[in-house]
Amino acid sequence: MKTIILALAAALTVTSTAAAQHAGHADHSGQAAAPAAGTVEGVGVVKKIDAKTGSVTIAHDPIKALNWPAMVMPFKVADKALIGQMKVGAKIRFQLNGQVIVGVRPF
Repeated sequence: MKTIILALAAALTVTSTAAAQHAGHADHSGQAAAPAAGTVEGVGVVKKIDAKTGSVTIAHDPIKALNWPAMVMPFKVADKALIGQMKVGAKIRFQLNGQVIVGVRPF
């Protein structure tokens, strides 16, 4: 019984450490991770648009409000009409609520 308890405690420690290291960073699964409050703004270049799935891939600059480094990642859009405001190769400012784009404007 003592061995089982120790094994469970070790497993929980590893899981907690991994979760803490990952906190505040995109999980790239398409799941939204809400920011602390409201929306945040990012700046980046549109790399790919998938109107069918309602997602865009953006090479974005660091987003300090989320403690994210610069990277390339896909984002869902809250409203597919936002995709009409983007084109591949364009530099944009985008507003995020979690990992969902809720607004776009030219850079």
